[in-house]
Amino acid sequence: MSHDNLKVFPSVRERYDSLVQAGDIDADPAQQLLASRFDRLIRELATKRLATKSSALGWLFSRRSPRHEVIKGLYIFGEVGRGKTMLMDMFHQLVPAKRKRRAHFLDFMADVHERINAHRKAHKNGDTKQDDPIPPVADALAEQAWVLCFDEFTVTDIADAMILSRLFKALFERGVVLVATSNVEPDNLYRDGLNRQLFLPFIDLLKTNVDVINLDARTDYRLEKLNRMPVYLSPLSEDTTRKMDGAWHAATDGATVAEDSFKVKGRTVIVPQAARHVARFTFADLCSKPLGALDYAAIISRYQTIFIDDVPILDYSRRNEAKRFIILIDILYDHHVHVVISAAASPDKLYEANRGTEAFEFDRTASRLFEMQSADYLAEAAPTAEEPGPAEA
Repeated sequence: MSHDNLKVFPSVRERYDSLVQAGDIDADPAQQLLASRFDRLIRELATKRLATKSSALGWLFSRRSPRHEVIKGLYIFGEVGRGKTMLMDMFHQLVPAKRKRRAHFLDFMADVHERINAHRKAHKNGDTKQDDPIPPVADALAEQAWVLCFDEFTVTDIADAMILSRLFKALFERGVVLVATSNVEPDNLYRDGLNRQLFLPFIDLLKTNVDVINLDARTDYRLEKLNRMPVYLSPLSEDTTRKMDGAWHAATDGATVAEDSFKVKGRTVIVPQAARHVARFTFADLCSKPLGALDYAAIISRYQTIFIDDVPILDYSRRNEAKRFIILIDILYDHHVHVVISAAASPDKLYEANRGTEAFEFDRTASRLFEMQSADYLAEAAPTAEEPGPAEA
């Protein structure tokens, strides 16, 4: 098959230009260059796929010989809202690889630790003689996906830091190609972390296997769009629902919307609608279920804009829901998260009880909901998916 036949795959640049022509985004030279760089990587990966298909031994060689047709991935860093995730998602959708995986980096590492623990248990039970879990875990991960796309590549956990070098050395040796977005350049990963000197070999390994690109787009497009949105809509009505849907459409910017889920201390937290860094819940999803501060903190570690539909007027009989709402708003406020809410009444009219501690605490919640609509709050709100650390309520 000739290289010309690779044109059957739509390009990232063509997809990007179509969004510009539709008026969904503004053209940006830095983004255009990155789109073209992604297309070059797609051509390299497609060529590798064709080469391995042409020989029954191709995949074997590509896995076991790190010198055979090494393809460097991409590590894209830059400030929030510059389009890193948007372009990587286009790449992931278009790259002609059946075995590919797109994940939030923290979720990927949680999966890795689960696999390592399972292997250690199997070794302890005598089910395997292999005492080192890294090679079999790397085998399984590479078999599942040879193109790995990570969003929000960050290292804050010493347990992650200590295994990254060995794990990724094994993955790269197996032909895995890494594409990642991050808010920090590689040299600043795990900065000031405990025993960081043990982490430094991973940085060298990373820079050997990826091209590092600083996406220096001229503005925070995400923040510009969010600042034009309504952020608190009341009372509840068909018009309010239409406005919420319009704001959701603007925030998701044409991305695929799907349900998401993740684990917090063994519990599964369901995100009914999610796209890129935006998540949408109803009040019942967040406050009528037994969720606590750790769950809310985990949500904002993954999503930078939160939509909350249908906040009702609460009374003393619903004080447990009111308490969860108080905790939720405290966490959103403390982390300067963009929040879009539809509610039955203005913030100061949402809690009608005049007894119980929630009545006093809700005064603070109402005040914060008013402040979260202010220009000053919106200007300061620039969430970056930080590692949360509050205690569970």
